[in-house]
Amino acid sequence: MTEIDIALIERIFLTVFPLFVIVLAGYLYGRRKAVDIDFANQANMDLFVPALIFHSLANQAFPLSQYQELAFGALLVVLGSGVILYPIVKLLGINLRTFLPPMMFNNSGNLGLPLLVLAFGEQALPAAVILFIIENTLHMSVGVFMLDRHSHPLALLKMPMIQATILGLIWSVAELPLPLAVALPIEMLGQIAIPLMLFTLGIRIVQVGLGNWREGVLGAILCPLSGILIALACKPWLGLSDQQFAMLLVFSALPPAVLNYMMAERYQQEPHRVASIVLIGNMGSLIIIPIVLAFAL
Repeated sequence: MTEIDIALIERIFLTVFPLFVIVLAGYLYGRRKAVDIDFANQANMDLFVPALIFHSLANQAFPLSQYQELAFGALLVVLGSGVILYPIVKLLGINLRTFLPPMMFNNSGNLGLPLLVLAFGEQALPAAVILFIIENTLHMSVGVFMLDRHSHPLALLKMPMIQATILGLIWSVAELPLPLAVALPIEMLGQIAIPLMLFTLGIRIVQVGLGNWREGVLGAILCPLSGILIALACKPWLGLSDQQFAMLLVFSALPPAVLNYMMAERYQQEPHRVASIVLIGNMGSLIIIPIVLAFAL
């Protein structure tokens, strides 16, 4: 084994292991105590994640024009996964509204943000945020419509994350200065988001079951596979740099988002079945993500 191989293995380990430790800490804590994480998740969605998004976008060093192709690539990965899996899910006779959203909307928040930053460095945070924004916006629009055909598109504008995205983009494009006294507390609030996402993910694992393990295993394979296939197919047309394509490839291999379970609960779309798909998919990522990182790094 060469020094390059050892360095690559060490980098992958140092990328995945810290995430695993924080998730494990949440899991062990959840095993010891009955914890209601609804408040933590709500605070993260309403305050900490919007602060992270706004600070990343409003930073004057954020070159928005450099990420247009990456954003389009993320859109293709999310929607393309649904397109290629639709006939397969239909053929297998699985409920589309239950199975298809977790295959399309991946864990770009809880897992994607910290994973991409650890793998590609702090300078990769703006790109990671762009990927998260695209996935989350599609989830809150297309994903909600898939579960509730009567949902109103303008309701999206009431979400703090969307408001933070719009405000951050305006701030970035207009190149407005962000006073240090304002930037520091916003940055500190944003720094809470990623570890809290991982910790609450560990607790959520305790709270869901493995009753529908067959669909969970199928989802753990199809979710990253469909995303990777779309990313590879789009590579010649996107004109991405090597690093941005590597980030898109890692993004495409992420497991189902925990938010799928919360959405299934809200719209009463077989939440326990969705929970198993999400849980087993995230467990499977412990094998899939290191393999993808080995190709991407």
